[in-house]
Amino acid sequence: MSELIKGGAFLLGTVDENTVFTPEDFDDLHLMIKKTSYDFMKNQVEPKIDEIEDKAEGVTIGLLRKAAELGLIGSDIPEEFGGEEADKISTMLITENASICGGSFATAFGAHTGIGTLPIVYFGTEEQKKKYLPGLATAEKIAAYALTEPEAGSDALNCKTKAVLSDDGKYYILNGAKQYITNAAWADVIVTYAKIDGERFTSFIVDADTEGVSIDPEEKKMGIKGSSTCSVIFENAKVPVENMLWEEGKGHQVAFNILNIGRFKLGAGCVGGGKRVIEFASEYALQRVQFKQPIAQFNIIKNKIANMAILVYLMESLVYRIGGMIEEKLAEVKASGAATSDIVQAIQEYAIECSISKVYCSEAMGYIADEGLQIFGGYGYGQEYPAERSYRDSRINRIFEGTNEVNRMLIPGTLLRKAMKNEVPFMEAVMGLGATLGKLKEAEIPAESPAREEFYLNNMKTLFLLAAGNAAQKFGQDLTNEQEILCRLADMAMEVFAAESGLLRAKKMLVQGESENSIMAMKMTQCCINDMIPKMEAWAREVIAGTLEGEAASKAYSGLRLLTRFEPINTFIPKREIADEVYAYKKYFLDRN
Repeated sequence: MSELIKGGAFLLGTVDENTVFTPEDFDDLHLMIKKTSYDFMKNQVEPKIDEIEDKAEGVTIGLLRKAAELGLIGSDIPEEFGGEEADKISTMLITENASICGGSFATAFGAHTGIGTLPIVYFGTEEQKKKYLPGLATAEKIAAYALTEPEAGSDALNCKTKAVLSDDGKYYILNGAKQYITNAAWADVIVTYAKIDGERFTSFIVDADTEGVSIDPEEKKMGIKGSSTCSVIFENAKVPVENMLWEEGKGHQVAFNILNIGRFKLGAGCVGGGKRVIEFASEYALQRVQFKQPIAQFNIIKNKIANMAILVYLMESLVYRIGGMIEEKLAEVKASGAATSDIVQAIQEYAIECSISKVYCSEAMGYIADEGLQIFGGYGYGQEYPAERSYRDSRINRIFEGTNEVNRMLIPGTLLRKAMKNEVPFMEAVMGLGATLGKLKEAEIPAESPAREEFYLNNMKTLFLLAAGNAAQKFGQDLTNEQEILCRLADMAMEVFAAESGLLRAKKMLVQGESENSIMAMKMTQCCINDMIPKMEAWAREVIAGTLEGEAASKAYSGLRLLTRFEPINTFIPKREIADEVYAYKKYFLDRN
């Protein structure tokens, strides 16, 4: 990419496909890491899925340590502390492949390498890094991240856990309870949060064997059964003052920025999970005979397979686009010899896109898992088939890393805050709507792709501005209380980002030369945008109806009708072709494994 693009700015204008990182840009090192991680999961982890699900003693920890020997655990850890210091694309590839063998191992893996380790990587002192990171890189020490409390789930700053400085000034005494903590029973190192003197929200590194730290029994869960999920109790736990992470009263910066990284990594995990469902669903459909032919040949099954493949394409396109953005921003910051506060700003820049990754991909994965099970019919409901486990495991993704409801409100909320700080020209774009709509009255819909899809997509961005601009002007600061409107605006922003990511990738592929892959990528993009416009129209109508009345509403609806005019295409034919491509490879066909 030749230039950095501000977070959220994709909604305000066109994006050059040459600035976007795509899976076709993987270099030889990326492909090697992808193959290494994929082979490890297939050859080492998959044969032990049943043992993992049963929490057989030492199996998951043993596999994490084997993964560490291949460099798959310490990819985010600097080399000087025993890690690989890989780029964000490499860590995403590893995260994607960690999810192909079910949610249990992926959850343990992700909690350790991501939210458990990254707070120390990004916010730790030199001494903290030297003490903890080498053991975390080899998985000799297992990490957990303890933020959630019984009365403070999504409302993390409502934390009740307290920290009081000891009389001798050497320790913080922690008292409180954390709930639903992944890896809790296996953890040696726990990153947690407490309010110093009940007021200043602060992060701490806690050794799990500290006196006063106890772990409750395992939770009985619907899915990810092989992962460890327990409550962590602090009863007068003495944490050395040097184990405070970052700065007193700035725990929110640690918590929220690590969650941002976790959110876009969760998107990568959903890509791997979605690809795996396509594999076993297509293979089953080709084998299962009903009415004297494989069910794969029924067009309604092809439609399901195609929709699954399109969603994987969009997920893959958007998560690696985000990975490229974050990697370039972090590389720029690190090259300048930046302080931790600058790294914080770099991660915060793409908070909107990270939330989009989390929500869009978790819901797409939920849809894919559901349709995968449906293709199996009654067999899908049985535990001996992978569809059942995938269905159960995928559900937690909509709750992990901040619920989808919270993340939906963050998307437009963060955009408006950036606009108020003049970080993005949102209001300027809103004020220019009249001129934009005036020009559109004379515009004709292009006849050919990708110009046609680009025309539609630009109209959808303008539609978002129409809806969001009216809502911002009507409610002002009180828009934060209009949660239904915020969620609909988030739906619109996510749909635009996903569709645009797919379109930019397809355009980039076509520039590099027409091929079977580029043709299929454009077909998937065409189907996506065709199906997107009616949804965007319905959501915009909801926002306008909840915002305006009378003549103002009539004027907005007039603009809406202009922006949503389109000529539907017959998507049945290309979707059948997409399904046939899946059948030919018995997997998601753009995957380069």
